[in-house]
Amino acid sequence: MKKLCMAWLCFWLLLLSGCSDSREEEIQETEETETAEKDVIEEDFEMKLVIGDTEVPVTWEDNDSVRAIMEMVTDRSLTVEMSMYGGFEQVGELGQNIVRDDRQITTSPGDIVLYAGNNIVVFYGSNSWAYTRLGHIELSEDQLRDLLGKEDVSITLY
Repeated sequence: MKKLCMAWLCFWLLLLSGCSDSREEEIQETEETETAEKDVIEEDFEMKLVIGDTEVPVTWEDNDSVRAIMEMVTDRSLTVEMSMYGGFEQVGELGQNIVRDDRQITTSPGDIVLYAGNNIVVFYGSNSWAYTRLGHIELSEDQLRDLLGKEDVSITLY
């Protein structure tokens, strides 16, 4: 009788331990799949910038500020009304503060920066100030001046 009880107990212990390993593997596989899907979405998402009605090529920085803006525009586009300032830049409010890592830099034509955590600035000239780099528009200085240097514009991020 003791042998039968021991055999029965061993059977149940093996059965339960098998279920627990299987469940742990299933949970791990689910977590890995969800993480992989999230990585694919983030890798496949490329934020676009339109100035007026012209889409421009941008190389975006890999930082938390850019990721915050990307998060803002994953479900809907964001249009920012820009104003000319100083004869070398267009400035507009994002509508909310985002994470920033300001550093003293000298900008060049095409640079896109974050100013004061809630303003986006697009340069068609140059300036020195504490900004967080966001990206760079891959156009010539003349093309940038044509797009940005004549009047206030709107930009759309999507």
